[in-house]
Amino acid sequence: MKRLMLYACTALLLLTVASCKKGPTLFTPTSSGRPYEVLVVVQPDVWKNPAGRALFNVLDTDVPGLPQAERMFRISHVANRDYDTILKLFRNIIVVDIQDIYSAPKMKGQRDAHASPQNILTIQAHDQASFADFVSKNGKTIIDYFVKSEFNRQLSLLKEEHNNVIAADIQDMFGCSIWMPRELQGEAAKKGKKFYWASTNKATADLNFVMYTYPYRDTDTFTLDYFIHKRDSVMKVNVPGARAGMYMATDSLMVDMRNVSVNGTYMQEVRGLWYIKNDMMGGPFVSHAVVDEANGRVVVVEGFVYSPSRLKRNIMRMMEASLYSLSIPQIATIQEIPIVGVAKETSK
Repeated sequence: MKRLMLYACTALLLLTVASCKKGPTLFTPTSSGRPYEVLVVVQPDVWKNPAGRALFNVLDTDVPGLPQAERMFRISHVANRDYDTILKLFRNIIVVDIQDIYSAPKMKGQRDAHASPQNILTIQAHDQASFADFVSKNGKTIIDYFVKSEFNRQLSLLKEEHNNVIAADIQDMFGCSIWMPRELQGEAAKKGKKFYWASTNKATADLNFVMYTYPYRDTDTFTLDYFIHKRDSVMKVNVPGARAGMYMATDSLMVDMRNVSVNGTYMQEVRGLWYIKNDMMGGPFVSHAVVDEANGRVVVVEGFVYSPSRLKRNIMRMMEASLYSLSIPQIATIQEIPIVGVAKETSK
């Protein structure tokens, strides 16, 4: 509750400042809260019972592909009676709506209803039992709704302000475009044969972006075994350790792959853990691989992090969102990642 009070005070200050601005349309105040924080609007008795526990268990799952357990979201909750004008400015909101007027459970999303950026997900059900069952079966959709919304916010920021040095290098070396955070030091990037590596060079939270290409043979190119083999061969040559015999490798037991389609474009997504052979360094990575048919090649972009003893969820998600901005010659830059499974409601 103390945290909610702090958010409320911050939001009130923002609203007060915003009220001085004038324009042709109604001003939308800036939302409160940090990325990957969710406020659940729910009756106290529902939150304590199986319906509320089902929703909490969905939101409280671990982020995949990290070396230590980190939760998907920071979760706060508030009773319906306390959901006032200030709390409606929260960045990510779930409204639990259980009434006997509904014939079947459903959920609907609304963007920038009271603040910007903001996403509100309303979940409706006839009773607590049907709500709990619906939420449990649609957990991935609920998670994706907020994670992809945050990715889209990151893409919007990167579109306006990204690392121009890296963008120019990628265009020159690969004929592609990508938006990377300005924290990365493009001036000190390592350039190899069909390989590019830029990092922040910070010992406490080292962000890294890697891009490389290789010939596209056939569909077997997109198997997990082939990905690990290719990644290890590329990293062994281009990402050495501090001494001879040290190089980056993939922890083959901690890798997850899925094939996805984004705006009609096939993409292989792989996430897992990396380590330096014969050393103690390691951390998480996420890679996107797409086929560049015009040039008969596979284009791989990857973000990896070295951040010992620190939380990695947000910085890994920042790097992952950046990967979605990749544009190859015949495919335009994705302006917004589609969010499926949630009906849209008209924003105010």
